[in-house]
Amino acid sequence: MATEPATELKVLRAEEFDGWWEHLVRAFGAGPTPPGERDLDRSLTEPERSLAVWDDSELVGTTGAFRFRMTVPGGALLPTAGITMVSVAATHRRRGVLTSMMRRQLDDIRQWGEPLAALTASEPAIYGRFGYGAAAFQLQAEIDTSRVTLDVPAGTGDVRVRYAAPADVLGACEAVYARLVPLRPGMLARQPGWERVGVFDPETGRDGASALQCVVAERDGEVTGYARFRTKLGWSASGHDGTVSLEDLAALDPASDAALWRFLFGIDLMSRLTVRGRPVDEAWQYQVSDIRRCLTRVRDMGYVRLVDVGAALAARTYQTPVDVVLEVADAFCPWNAGRWRLAGDAKGASCERTTDPAELTLSVRELAAAYLGGVSLLSLARAGRVGELRPGALAEASVAFGSPAAPWLPHGF
Repeated sequence: MATEPATELKVLRAEEFDGWWEHLVRAFGAGPTPPGERDLDRSLTEPERSLAVWDDSELVGTTGAFRFRMTVPGGALLPTAGITMVSVAATHRRRGVLTSMMRRQLDDIRQWGEPLAALTASEPAIYGRFGYGAAAFQLQAEIDTSRVTLDVPAGTGDVRVRYAAPADVLGACEAVYARLVPLRPGMLARQPGWERVGVFDPETGRDGASALQCVVAERDGEVTGYARFRTKLGWSASGHDGTVSLEDLAALDPASDAALWRFLFGIDLMSRLTVRGRPVDEAWQYQVSDIRRCLTRVRDMGYVRLVDVGAALAARTYQTPVDVVLEVADAFCPWNAGRWRLAGDAKGASCERTTDPAELTLSVRELAAAYLGGVSLLSLARAGRVGELRPGALAEASVAFGSPAAPWLPHGF
């Protein structure tokens, strides 16, 4: 009886990038891609950290791992593999291609000494079995700016907002972003070249809207914030009905933040502001006159995987003192499985192997979901995902794992 040829998994070679990229585009069902997108992706992709699966001469699977540093609670920047470009040809589904890539990739990440992996999931049901947990969420909104107003804080009027060409103020905007990175778990320190992604503006990607526009907030001549957005003019029987689409916004202080949002709410001929991919605790939600007319909703964004449980838990700080023994299940990365004693507080932490009796039991997926401080261990326990063996251990750990600022992954990759 004939057998199917075995697939072979290899590290990507630079000269194979075009075929690798074309396979990825087809796997995601994309049509013609914008001019320049391939070259931008090529400049950011690290072939030596990328994998390809071949069936004879046919490329049937892809994945890669960007070299990132992610903020964890306490402000430390932890080396993190940004998992990207994961695809399997439709002809090779359910043949173990994805599992083989995930297995090799996590082994590689461990060897590289990166305690975390992170990804954004096109299909969230896929990655849980590999130990990834939804750890950061995003806010979306469609705000009726014809009816909703903002009550801004004192000092907002002292902030100047002016238009600027996105490329002309890119350096100043990146400096603002860099100052914010340590303040919120999940944020990524921008690697060289990634600043170009935020201003990449092919005409084919505008969906009838304007070219990318930018305003900067300034105080005493210093750039203290920026917003990038598009406008799309529309008309109805009652008059103008345009839409502002926010692409990115960052600010160093409440007044600058409010000044930028007030500007977006007040653009002439626009009656709607659409917001995607924002932190779930953004201040404007508490400044609007009518939150119901903002049509807010929350969805998953950042998925995290603890590649080295001990190193990852020791790298962050904890809101309140904690001393707990965790029994961690991790079938896919068995080096993480077993009992760990976590001891820490707001100044630092340690996490070491122990033979002491377990006090909480959970899988590495639930540990990953709680890791950035945005998902409560108590909520996971109520869902049947965390077990408490010592009374009081769950409440203690749940409070300690929290974060004052909601985790946020600022962009996809």
